[in-house]
Amino acid sequence: MVDKFYVEASAIHGFGLFARKRIQAGEVIGAIEPKQVTSDGPHVLWLSEDEGHQVEGPLKFINHSAKPNACYYDDLTVMALADIEPGTEITHNYGDGW
Repeated sequence: MVDKFYVEASAIHGFGLFARKRIQAGEVIGAIEPKQVTSDGPHVLWLSEDEGHQVEGPLKFINHSAKPNACYYDDLTVMALADIEPGTEITHNYGDGW
């Protein structure tokens, strides 16, 4: 799946994940390997108050946006919410605290 994206400097924050080629709405972008953690830290995705996963690899560079074009699902896949054109940053809405 690495052929779908690349990492580079982001105007949003630090580094970001960008579409290498067109990704269609509903297409799986990637999946996080389950690595459950009990405390917060950099690149921890909280699915609930009790379930957090350490995100490793390129997917950890998905930055926050109030108007996201992708989302994480409870099965730890990342799916496109809309068509994402090449060169566009892949974003997720992490909630109000961002």
